[in-house]
Amino acid sequence: MPDEADVIRSMLMYFILPLWLCAGFADWLCHRASHIATTSGPKESLIHLAMLAEMGVAVTLAMTFEVNALIILLMIICWALHEATAVWDVFFAVEHRVITPIEQWVHSYLGVLPLLSLLLVVVLSWPQFLALLGLGAEAPRFSFVLKEPGLPWAYVLSVIGAVALLEVLPYGEELIRGLRANKGSLVPPRMLARQGARDTDSR
Repeated sequence: MPDEADVIRSMLMYFILPLWLCAGFADWLCHRASHIATTSGPKESLIHLAMLAEMGVAVTLAMTFEVNALIILLMIICWALHEATAVWDVFFAVEHRVITPIEQWVHSYLGVLPLLSLLLVVVLSWPQFLALLGLGAEAPRFSFVLKEPGLPWAYVLSVIGAVALLEVLPYGEELIRGLRANKGSLVPPRMLARQGARDTDSR
């Protein structure tokens, strides 16, 4: 019978991460339905790619290295940056396009799943988390040590393929579509016109 740690790892690998990737793809579909290319434009697409990179670093660290105080600290930093970028994204998007109830529902997953993943990783490496805070019996370890044994290559390759198919390609397409629609500009003409009208009204 598997122990609790094995159950948590299985949940992370085979349920939470796939659900997270599916939520990211669903969010892309919502963006496309809201005509993001001509509403908020490529600027918001770059924000989405920034969030993808932030969480991509955290997931790569957890999958590649033994989770110690250093890895936990870096993952917390990535999560905090992702949350700050997500707040910026919503504040920016809500001014320029319609965020439907479905997209808001998808965002709820995209907000909770990164935090849940981080918390479960912390639980699996609780002594090193306490050490990071200056507590517990262990000394904090600040080094990059490859996992031994590493994750199965079949799993790693399937994750890379899923990330490429469900995240990198769709969000890259979103950026390219926006740049084409706006002739290379990060900001759609209607947004510039609206900003110009606001500046005129404020004088």
